[in-house]
Amino acid sequence: MENFPVWGWFAIGGGIIVLYAIIAYNGLVSRRVETQNAFSQIDVQLKRRYDLIPNLVETVKGYAKHEQETLEKVIQARNAAMGAQGGSVGDRAAAENQLTGTLKTLFALSESYPDLKANTNFLNLQEELSATENRIGFSRQHYNDVVSNYNTALQRFPANIVAGLFGFRAAEFFTLDPAEAAAVRTAPKVQF
Repeated sequence: MENFPVWGWFAIGGGIIVLYAIIAYNGLVSRRVETQNAFSQIDVQLKRRYDLIPNLVETVKGYAKHEQETLEKVIQARNAAMGAQGGSVGDRAAAENQLTGTLKTLFALSESYPDLKANTNFLNLQEELSATENRIGFSRQHYNDVVSNYNTALQRFPANIVAGLFGFRAAEFFTLDPAEAAAVRTAPKVQF
């Protein structure tokens, strides 16, 4: 080792740094792609939801002729959510939360119309939409888990240096609307 030149140690150290930078870069790319994939899975479920809504509205129209305003709000919220697809995660989450709220109003409306509530098409569409809402919830949860892992990897040293050099940016979480978030944080009241 006495005869090993100093520049050799620098070469070995530089090689290790380059190797680590390559490994860190590839790991960050993998996590970013996983984040994009998880978000696209939300899109798949949202598309399914968008496709179900017109059928649901048409079914309700036949029974709830006096509820035109509610039906229009559902369609407007659906169109706004579809229009927000090119926007940021926050914009899309806000539009989707608005749509969820109008759908809740639509389902509450069915309580006032017993014939509608008993209609097989309505019940099937309601069940499909409910299952789709569950899938959307699971997709959002998975997306947020993946975003958490990705954002954590971006902040860890020394990967944060590689991330800064190559322009990796933190991903946004898919969040609940403030009213829903407050409802989730409030303990349910149980009465007998």
